[in-house]
Amino acid sequence: MQPGIDYIGIITPFFCHDGSGNFLFYQRSGNAKDERGKWDCSGGSLQFGEQLVDAVKRKLKIQYRCDGVIEKQLPATSLVIDIDGVNNHWVAVPFIVKVKPEEVSIGEPEKMTNIRWAKLDNLPTPLHPGAEQILRRFETDFKEYSGK
Repeated sequence: MQPGIDYIGIITPFFCHDGSGNFLFYQRSGNAKDERGKWDCSGGSLQFGEQLVDAVKRKLKIQYRCDGVIEKQLPATSLVIDIDGVNNHWVAVPFIVKVKPEEVSIGEPEKMTNIRWAKLDNLPTPLHPGAEQILRRFETDFKEYSGK
């Protein structure tokens, strides 16, 4: 049984920013489970018994080898998206996290080929459909951190 496909999955996507209007994205490698080559925010599935904030802190440490300050938890939202031609359904609880750029590095080289800082008006493409939906849905919230 696969979350998101066989049953509704729960994810805690998070968008890291540097306090100067730049957001961090990573490019999914050829070994990623799906949407290879696309740019994505970070996050992961909620583990059994885990609190939402703890999931974000865990994945931040794993994916970028750093700590950060969770500045905002956005409202839970339902994502029904096509991922590699398969309909997926996730409940996403997105977060906005401030990190220090000099502390960020690739923590999962088998899943990430590149990392990139980008302004909201110049995002890397193509974006993962989940990240794209969240950015659109919460556009006003993200603008608070865009430095404009």
